[in-house]
Amino acid sequence: MKIVNKSIFIDGIDKKILRALMEDARTPVLEIARQVGISGAAIHQRLRKLEKSGLISGSKFVINPRVLGYTTMAFVGIFLDKAVSNPQAVKQLKTIPEVLECHYTTGNWSILIKVLCKDNEHLMQVLNKDIQAIDGVSRTETFISLEQQIDRQIKI
Repeated sequence: MKIVNKSIFIDGIDKKILRALMEDARTPVLEIARQVGISGAAIHQRLRKLEKSGLISGSKFVINPRVLGYTTMAFVGIFLDKAVSNPQAVKQLKTIPEVLECHYTTGNWSILIKVLCKDNEHLMQVLNKDIQAIDGVSRTETFISLEQQIDRQIKI
């Protein structure tokens, strides 16, 4: 792996390691080492370099929200009364546990958020009592996701 002008160039071995871990982050290092044909210590060393470069930012378990009863995913475009309201609005959005993502955007909305709720009634409560009550929010536009059809990371 080389880092040139903040661009990271990864070789074929790095790609094999990353693909294996992207498929299943719990894959044992020794199993990856056998697949790639290098030692476990070499895999560890490469992973440390990839983490240090910032390419890998960690690993996590993915919880299935449906098992916990969360079945309604929505995207909410938030219109702010003025741009200077953004930092305070985001600070308040962070306190709402149903808000999974928050993006500062171009276009019609100031902010686009991804919200996960138990059902439509729960979504309505979050919209009316939490999101629309934030100072600076003039209105919202909500899109309910019927089904997530693609879920992937960038290809390595």
